Amino acid sequence: MACILIPEENRVIKDNAEIGAYLKPFGIWHERWALDERVSPSAPADEILAAYQPEIDRLSEAGGYITADVMQVTPETPNLDAMMEKFKSEHTHSEDEVRFILRGTGLFHIHPPSGPVFAIQVEAGDLINVPKGVKHWFNLCADKSIRAIRLFQNPAGWTPKYVKEPVSVYYKPLCFGPAFVPGQGAKPASPLGGGVEGRFKV
Repeated sequence: MACILIPEENRVIKDNAEIGAYLKPFGIWHERWALDERVSPSAPADEILAAYQPEIDRLSEAGGYITADVMQVTPETPNLDAMMEKFKSEHTHSEDEVRFILRGTGLFHIHPPSGPVFAIQVEAGDLINVPKGVKHWFNLCADKSIRAIRLFQNPAGWTPKYVKEPVSVYYKPLCFGPAFVPGQGAKPASPLGGGVEGRFKV
């Protein structure tokens, strides 16, 4: 289940209703979708996309998304560290970034126009969006593994536009757990790629 980490306030938000209320002013939404009871997260991409067709259709109608695919990275993904470096620096996109997490854990840091930088930790069952133009960056958690459905308004718009003076250099990618140390006095200084298993127009 998702949680929000606000390092500068030494604050963690875990309640779903509180998470939604915190994210709403930034145009970010979070949902929880069924997992194993719907389809195995390890199923082939076409089965995954078919199983979540109702949700994909709903989001596509609301957000103008025209394609969907299933991607995944694992520790065995070739050149994983080099690939992930592209997503660790603060950037924006010219279209929304929408992810439904099937397996694994990741950390989206958000740098809003006002207020402190915060991170959204997502894991299996979490749907999250990062609206176009919002400054953010992405890190994998310790397992270095994630599988997700992605929705696109225009795949070409997913190219990152890097910020000239990224604040991301001031924030450690610490996922919530025994090793998480909030705060540390940090002051402001993904799209997620990987193997694409299947895509279809929606």
